[in-house]
Amino acid sequence: MTSTWQPLDHFLLMRGDDCLVLGHRLSEWCGHGPVLEQDMALTNIALDLIGQARLYYQYAGARLGQTEDQLAYLRTERNYFNAWLVEQPNGDFAHTIVRQFYYDWYENALLEVLEGSADEHLAAIAAKSRKEARYHRQFSSEWVIRLGDGTEESHQRMQVALNRLLPYVRELFENQPRHQMLIADGILSDVNGLWEGTEKEMKAVITEATLSFPVAAALPARGRDGLHTEHLGYLLTELQYMQRTYPGLTW
Repeated sequence: MTSTWQPLDHFLLMRGDDCLVLGHRLSEWCGHGPVLEQDMALTNIALDLIGQARLYYQYAGARLGQTEDQLAYLRTERNYFNAWLVEQPNGDFAHTIVRQFYYDWYENALLEVLEGSADEHLAAIAAKSRKEARYHRQFSSEWVIRLGDGTEESHQRMQVALNRLLPYVRELFENQPRHQMLIADGILSDVNGLWEGTEKEMKAVITEATLSFPVAAALPARGRDGLHTEHLGYLLTELQYMQRTYPGLTW
């Protein structure tokens, strides 16, 4: 993290990075979805997330004297602060749906409290983003139920995905030490306090899907510190290729 970046800058980049990386992952389904309707749905969610990323990057860029493109395309892996969950590969359709399900419930809980932020710009971003986030949560929750309570194979694939990805989820609900002053000033909220209620709501959906909510220890994830799994480097290589090859390229 650059020494001149302030705690709010880190949070804005953290949120923008979550949205951009997950949006890029979902865009990889374009043309490969199981049916045309779901192909289009995933692509539209990807576009929504990338649009949200732009809002955070624009705000951060105004504070840092950089453009949104510079923040997206010219930072190195160690200066990306997304959670490990969003950089995980798509895997099969069940894996993608479960990753989206976990993220959607987190994002909705976060945006709800950010709407009351003392930072009016951040509150406005949250209010605008939450309209889309509610649809994303509805979409992923419906598919968790549909696949979990579907065929024997779809049920098994969903349970495997739930088990595999849950250890990545707790990172989303961890307060960052550098954000403590922002919490004290009412700009951010205690995200750790959001876990209990969110877990309860996710369990209700998973139970309706005839699936079992996993019991798994959290991974020692440090994406918020710029330390990532091997997957992010490959993703950024593809994402940043044109701008790295032709610096300053514009459409």
